Amino acid sequence: MVLSPRSLGYARGALESLFRNTLEPLNLHLITDTQDDKYELSDAVSSLHAKSHWWHVYSEKDLGDREADLFRRHSNLRTFRHGHPCWRKITDPLLLSDPDSEMVLLDPDLYFPNRFQFEKTPQTGLLLMWQKFHCLFPQEVVKTAMEARIPLANHGDIGVAHWRSSADLEWLDWLVGRLGGESLPRIAHIESIVWAALAMREGGGHLDPAYWKCWHRSIAKRVMVKAGVSGLRILRAEPWRELKCFHAGGESKWWLLAARASEMLDSTTEHTLPGRTIPFVELRPANYATERAFKRVLQYTGYYRIFRSA
Repeated sequence: MVLSPRSLGYARGALESLFRNTLEPLNLHLITDTQDDKYELSDAVSSLHAKSHWWHVYSEKDLGDREADLFRRHSNLRTFRHGHPCWRKITDPLLLSDPDSEMVLLDPDLYFPNRFQFEKTPQTGLLLMWQKFHCLFPQEVVKTAMEARIPLANHGDIGVAHWRSSADLEWLDWLVGRLGGESLPRIAHIESIVWAALAMREGGGHLDPAYWKCWHRSIAKRVMVKAGVSGLRILRAEPWRELKCFHAGGESKWWLLAARASEMLDSTTEHTLPGRTIPFVELRPANYATERAFKRVLQYTGYYRIFRSA
């Protein structure tokens, strides 16, 4: 998990529920920025009941020697690692894992409401969460990928990702360079484009959204927020007893604290059976163009201005 101590307001719930509810022993690597961040995170996690799980915190500098070794012939990956902190969710698990070992990559805005087992990581390919609308942005980088005939998966949510540390580093280095290398804008969304390309190259599929749910900011929810409906009330509509994991994207991550206090999230339900895997679907250039045109209409009509707070 790539984690800043500034995110502990909601990430503490992710860690507490993960430690409490997973039925498997964990070897958890927390990846942060500075040495001061490392000390602050270590203090915070030490205060949690980690049970029998092992955890360790690494700063960006801690993995410098490993980066110099593993990425010594891959200058684009070395540059990418020192771009936006979220991009290290792609590079740093490779630095911390033995060849071909299982990696489960977690965002800090997750919640695990029930006792559960993770899905089995496939020997080849990825598992990613599913969301109704992709988060591939910015447009110019998506366009660069499509013009280079780099297939991109649609519907990908990277709140949870299963992967094995057997990545083709030559290809991954080429991909980062082809997308823009050093000139890539330092924004978090670039990570989603790389994952979308990886998904189409490596294969695999989406985790079952009946178990692994990504919060969707629907029009109805935007209207409810605009009307003053509390986040707690909005979250009550989620099927908490049926879930292994909930990805609280957007503003919903800040509602989790009140939801936890109301005791509506947690139950004693156990989910040990694996869910189905949904095949990846390519985002075609024509479909992407249609989506962009629709969003321009929404922008022209003032939709985003009206609902910008949601």
